[in-house]
Amino acid sequence: MAIVKSVLGKHPKLGDNCFLADNAVIVGDVTMGDRCSIWFGAVVRGDVNSITIGDQVNIQDNATIHCTYQKHPTTIGNYVSIGHNAIVHGCTLHDRVLVGMGAIVMDGVVIESNTIIAAGAVVLEGTHCESGSIYAGVPAKKVKSITPELVSGEIERIANNYTMYSSWFKDEA
Repeated sequence: MAIVKSVLGKHPKLGDNCFLADNAVIVGDVTMGDRCSIWFGAVVRGDVNSITIGDQVNIQDNATIHCTYQKHPTTIGNYVSIGHNAIVHGCTLHDRVLVGMGAIVMDGVVIESNTIIAAGAVVLEGTHCESGSIYAGVPAKKVKSITPELVSGEIERIANNYTMYSSWFKDEA
């Protein structure tokens, strides 16, 4: 069973039809929308500031979502996928964002809608990632614009697939 824990009187609030893997950890001031999934080994730690997560967000295996004390909450929009081993810290991700495996998104970053952060990218503190773009590298830079077909074919497809995957585990409970 997932660890869902209060800190300083703040308890996570989960939306409808969410999936929490057995060893996922959700702590403190976390508000999660509907149809979200927090996968194996993932940690969502709202102990030092708030974390707000929209609808149909998937936080994949071993990803870490955190924030910065008295400075930067973390806000994640709708239809967002956060890849395996990614770190999302004290930043804002708008709707339909894909954060690739092993990417790091640091404090004060704003990622606009319909944007992909490539696997392994490091988005430095305070960076503003424009809508409809792919950012890659260390430090992450815009490498190209993306088409509406890529948004629906990758970003939305992955968010929808993770909703389906989570249903497989609920059926086993």
